Amino acid sequence: MNYKETVEFLYNIPMFEKQGKSGYKEGLGNTTALDDHFGHPHRNYRTIHVAGTNGKGSVSHTLAAILQSAGYKVGLYTSPHLASFRERIRIDGKMIPEDYVVDFVMTNRSLIESINPSFFEVVTAMAFKFFSDEKIDIAVIEVGLGGRLDCTNIITPVLSVITNISFDHTQFLGDTLAKIASEKAGIIKHGIPAVIGEADDETRPVFTAKAEDAESPIYFAEDDRQIISSEDTPSGGRLYHTRDYGEIEGQLGGLYQDKNTNTILKACKILSDVGILGDISATPDPSPALLQIKEGIRNVGSLTGLTGRWQILREHPRVICDTGHNVGGWIYLSKQIKALKCDKLHIVFGMVDDKDVEGVMEMLPEDAVYYFTKASSKRAISEKRMKELGLKHNLKGEAFGSVRKAYETALRAATEKDIVFVGGSSYVVADLLSECI
Repeated sequence: MNYKETVEFLYNIPMFEKQGKSGYKEGLGNTTALDDHFGHPHRNYRTIHVAGTNGKGSVSHTLAAILQSAGYKVGLYTSPHLASFRERIRIDGKMIPEDYVVDFVMTNRSLIESINPSFFEVVTAMAFKFFSDEKIDIAVIEVGLGGRLDCTNIITPVLSVITNISFDHTQFLGDTLAKIASEKAGIIKHGIPAVIGEADDETRPVFTAKAEDAESPIYFAEDDRQIISSEDTPSGGRLYHTRDYGEIEGQLGGLYQDKNTNTILKACKILSDVGILGDISATPDPSPALLQIKEGIRNVGSLTGLTGRWQILREHPRVICDTGHNVGGWIYLSKQIKALKCDKLHIVFGMVDDKDVEGVMEMLPEDAVYYFTKASSKRAISEKRMKELGLKHNLKGEAFGSVRKAYETALRAATEKDIVFVGGSSYVVADLLSECI
């Protein structure tokens, strides 16, 4: 098989991202079998485990960027990918080579077919083995779905991070915030410190109880708030004013990055305490570790290849995309969008069928022009249905059968002083970046 044929083989394995519930396999049986076969490769390097409903991608990439800036050889495993399958598995920002993907599948095809694992189980095994083969120092591992039963949960990390909890994947994780928190708290391991980015009266007791049961130190980032205020930068990022570390320039834009960055800074403090990073101090001069943290936050995109987070793709008209895809994420995105200053706002918008579409639509601006669309995923809601739902919320526009058609129409309609926003789903952004940009 060549690389294209190999990726097609992988995509034909049951895959939650494309098929939804039928592509999800609960439990760790297949993962354990694969891990046994490969000799537990994740034990050959240190790991950081990141879960959460929103923000875990930004947090994972930024922690990886900081560790790279500190001189480590860093693996990064995230999902989903946007333009290329190889985005999921990186070392120091470089994607896994095509030849490695082909060799892994060719060598282990009979095993894969006999065990019948899910797509994510196979790719997780590939990532863990690749990192071991390349002798990395440390890997940042993003949870795929949930936590307790996610196939990444065979690792014993040096730090567990849970960004936040909101309603998402309720058919798998539970229909209350406490139930969802319990699933995500499953990544907290015995004696391993855990950082919680955001919690409320319903979820905090769940995390506290789990940490007590696991005899794990637990730290709530909101209780040690470093971000005093922040503002947009001309380049589209954020400038943070912190309590102890002075100004920190962030490459990633979006109001939601404030809480992500506060979580990251708390995680860095724990990584300093356990000896992964050096002493973090701003006085009398910034310590080397603090400079490394600032470097990682300032250059996360170039260091790790992260895209799709309030990303400005062009000017005149300005085009922005964002992968926010549920109510929790849109609480911040909607504020950011409504604050945009332009003559006319054009929104290319589509979602998938397991999200609270109407909950998101309630937060969208009524004075925008909409280009309802359907991403190239079996889970995507049809463009006609999106238009129907939009009309219920006084969101007016036309329906387009592909993201390309919707985007190109919006671009033609926009003047130089207008703004085009593309989002609603990671898959909409994926189609945009792979087919239109």
